[in-house]
Amino acid sequence: MLYADKRALETNLQVSLLKIREKELAFYTQNCIAIGTQAALLSGFAYNGIIQVDIPSNSADWLKTLYLCVTTAAMGFELIAVLNSTLCSMLGPGLALRGPDGSMHRAVDGLMLEYRLTFLFFTMGLVAFHVSALLFAWLEFSWPVALAMTLALVMFIYGMWRYFNRIYKRFALDSDRMITGKFEFGDEPTQVESAATIASSIGRAGINEVLSGGIASVPAANAGRNVVRSTEPSKIIGLVEPKPAHCSKSAASSSAAHGKSTSKENCMMQ
Repeated sequence: MLYADKRALETNLQVSLLKIREKELAFYTQNCIAIGTQAALLSGFAYNGIIQVDIPSNSADWLKTLYLCVTTAAMGFELIAVLNSTLCSMLGPGLALRGPDGSMHRAVDGLMLEYRLTFLFFTMGLVAFHVSALLFAWLEFSWPVALAMTLALVMFIYGMWRYFNRIYKRFALDSDRMITGKFEFGDEPTQVESAATIASSIGRAGINEVLSGGIASVPAANAGRNVVRSTEPSKIIGLVEPKPAHCSKSAASSSAAHGKSTSKENCMMQ
């Protein structure tokens, strides 16, 4: 009965910890979806700029080549952002939901890195899209009209940069002050199991025990195996659970000269 109660406490604690981490998972997943939606729109515009634009034959070859290269780069960067966001929004939650113990930490940490990389590709594609519009002006129109469009585009790019800096600085959060859902115990960070560790643990404990979260009770037939258990509930429970007293080496050596009975008394006093 007590064993079952302790295992139930550990299970409930593990579920509560995963619910905290799940908020970060949903946050980064929504970020990836938002970036992917806008990147798909811009990639469609860039694709139309390649196939549906009649480039004048009397234009300079270097200008036509530069326009096509920049437009293709804009489409490519946005498509990479779409691909990354799609894969992250599918595989990240899938790993956290169906993976072994510790997969939630791997999924959140991976999404934290990948969504920033996705946003970088989206930004590069956005800049290339504006440069493509600038080159298109010099291909299609006379130089007074192209110059006016160039000044307008440069002003818009500068305005976007200013607004980006203003909003970023308003909501900026330093890495030192950032709070994550991962619990830290003292100076030792919570360990996230690597793929090799998880693969070896599956071979030791069995797929059913690992996929159960690593905290379920083990059948009697598998009592001799090493079961992978989550470290966070054990450490949290260890903070409040009393520890048995043990004899130190110095006390044991001093009590050895007075006999076994004195040794037992020293252990009880400690």
